[in-house]
Amino acid sequence: MDQNILPLILSSSWAFLIAIFAVPSIIRVAHLKNILDQPNLRTVHESLTPRLGGLAMFAGFMSALSIFGDLGNGVQQLLAGCIILFFIGLKDDLVNISALKKFAVQLLATGIVMFMADIRITSFQGIFGIGELQIGMSYGFTFLVIVGITNAINLIDGLDGLAGTIVLIISLTFGMYFFLYGGAAYSNYAAVAFCLIGGLLGFLRYNFFKATIFMGDTGSLLCGFIVSVLAIQFIEMRVVASSPSVALGILFVPLFDTIRVSIIRILKGKSPFIPDKNHIHHRLLAMGLNQISTVLTLALINVMVILFVVSFSAWGNLNLLLMLLAFSVVLSIFLGVYRSRSAQSVSKV
Repeated sequence: MDQNILPLILSSSWAFLIAIFAVPSIIRVAHLKNILDQPNLRTVHESLTPRLGGLAMFAGFMSALSIFGDLGNGVQQLLAGCIILFFIGLKDDLVNISALKKFAVQLLATGIVMFMADIRITSFQGIFGIGELQIGMSYGFTFLVIVGITNAINLIDGLDGLAGTIVLIISLTFGMYFFLYGGAAYSNYAAVAFCLIGGLLGFLRYNFFKATIFMGDTGSLLCGFIVSVLAIQFIEMRVVASSPSVALGILFVPLFDTIRVSIIRILKGKSPFIPDKNHIHHRLLAMGLNQISTVLTLALINVMVILFVVSFSAWGNLNLLLMLLAFSVVLSIFLGVYRSRSAQSVSKV
């Protein structure tokens, strides 16, 4: 066995064991203290369910990475950002807080990794003829990327096992790239990815349909923030041709869903931040799929897009972006047409 993979297996296993043993205790305390998520018009679940699963994921991830991981090359600052987001997510899961406060804390966490660890996107690598970015543009774009991906993961968390499964696929993909090609500069980010995978697997044992616990904002903000940093470091590693477009493909489902629902809300004259039931998982449920089939369908879509962008990375950034855009338009039309047909059939009844 490759000696480099042993620490990854150990760290992932540690995170898994911590998470899987922590969840039952969290569920028990949540029911005792009545810290439960109430079903409403937007949610799919029908019973009172704790949403503190992020506690177990956080404990597994942080302890495993602290024990087995190399905290150099920005990982220490990543952990600092995770701690800050953990506490604001926990507060939101216990007592709802305003979106503005959450945004302010995301700004702080993003600032830590950008300014203290110099984790940022430095080049568009030829997209639209743009190469190296000026320092101000680099910081501004990196901020949008981190906050955008963090909230995209937060928004996709609408079905039992959905966000956890999608983040698992994304983390595994990035983790394998860092393990195989990271070298001295980026190899420690493989540990970041595999520690997250371990924590997710322990949590998903209790989160698949019918879930006895949700990850909540504690978990979704944590996952989104970690994934956003993994994506930036993957782009900066530049071991794959067209790495910015490949990264977009790896993150396809959460980014597609977030952009799609935001456009729909804006076209309706509503704020893109007001929740509704227009997410891709809502549309698939309306087509008659059950929760498990919906999660597996979206996971399959994400895996297929990843295989496509990895296989055809030599096509170049612009060509890959155009293909991703074309697929997004086709998928949006399919979801929209089916919705209008189903609405017509309901009105006839």
